[in-house]
Amino acid sequence: MGEEPGSPPSASRLVAEIRPEVPPDYPSVRAVNLRAFGRSAEARLVDLLRQRGHAVVSLVAVVAGQVVGHIIFSPVTLDPAENIRAVGLGPMAVLPEHHNRGIGSQLVVEGLRACRDAAQDLVVVLGHRGYYPRFGFSRARDHGLESEYDAPNALMVLELTPGTLVKVSGVARYPSEFREMGC
Repeated sequence: MGEEPGSPPSASRLVAEIRPEVPPDYPSVRAVNLRAFGRSAEARLVDLLRQRGHAVVSLVAVVAGQVVGHIIFSPVTLDPAENIRAVGLGPMAVLPEHHNRGIGSQLVVEGLRACRDAAQDLVVVLGHRGYYPRFGFSRARDHGLESEYDAPNALMVLELTPGTLVKVSGVARYPSEFREMGC
């Protein structure tokens, strides 16, 4: 979840503290995901990714001492396998009362910075085609990369290491936790 393109204007933009998630944040992160998605699958997915050590980057957005947003990046494999370090962005969640106030954008920008710092080569996202291109994402299919899900135009990719996109093709596969949780 994030700010949707074409959404009605909202209250003023907020500047959040974006920082790595720590164990005391877990209940708040769970609550943010439950409220943002209106179901438990994404909250359970985040818990499972964390428990199994598949959270490459996990950040929270804090406003006035309250966790109001969360983003997680987990390993993605490319089939056929290449020697490329790839992560998938998502889920990303922002409390509904803070939508359209820049929190999602701050999470994405800081998350991508953290992925670069973690020496990741590539980021994929199954997301809103009108939202993620503002961060440099482009349609993965245009680079020879497909999704394991039936969403050919929703898979987008961003190269973090120059020259990576010329080496990729095939299918991007998310961790098994996504299938287990029905995400």
